[in-house]
Amino acid sequence: MEKAPLSAFAALWNRVLNLVYPPRCVFCQDFLPGERAALGVCAACDGALPRADDATALRSGDYFTFCLSPLLYQGAVRESIRRYKFSGRSYYHRVYGMFLRSCLKEYLPSPPDVVTWAPLSARRKHRRGYDQAKLLAEEAGQLYGLRPVPLLKKVRHTPAQSSLGRAAREENVRGVYRIRPNAPVSGKRVLLVDDIITTGSTLSECSRVLLEAGAAEVVCLTLARTLNAQKTD
Repeated sequence: MEKAPLSAFAALWNRVLNLVYPPRCVFCQDFLPGERAALGVCAACDGALPRADDATALRSGDYFTFCLSPLLYQGAVRESIRRYKFSGRSYYHRVYGMFLRSCLKEYLPSPPDVVTWAPLSARRKHRRGYDQAKLLAEEAGQLYGLRPVPLLKKVRHTPAQSSLGRAAREENVRGVYRIRPNAPVSGKRVLLVDDIITTGSTLSECSRVLLEAGAAEVVCLTLARTLNAQKTD
């Protein structure tokens, strides 16, 4: 697994933090020995996580060409992402970034023109304190030297997709995204990032808006995917 480079100051600061707050694996939450601290994942989880393979890493969908996912939304991955989204563990994105970039290297050799994300509503972002998909987009963009660009805006607050079934998910996101004024999307190949793909409703609706605004193609990336269309709760 790749190891993100650190400046001398950042490395020193991390050592101080590790003394005060011993690092834990973002998946099983066990304490990490020194050589694993920078990775953020223990050796046991690193070898046992439910990874997507060639048969499951790529998924096609409505309006987007395909969606890449390095992990399956099961077991420790599921619990980790739930802590990331609902328990304030925003710093998990640094560890997740290694999985995202590794997946992109394997399955997306041709870089996108622009990186963006499926945004939260203003209300949910305020309540959560951060947009988890934006943080993942920042990690993914590092591979190409691209900073994510806000192309979309969620104009209406909606119930969480995780509480709904397939048909209700599609209705829940219909018409809730708008292209931002002067968004640099015309003729561009867009990499659209989110945390999980279940039915694909959110990514499909975001992709439709991007294509209607002139994007040449939309490819998607999520940290994890389900193997069916059941609720992710």
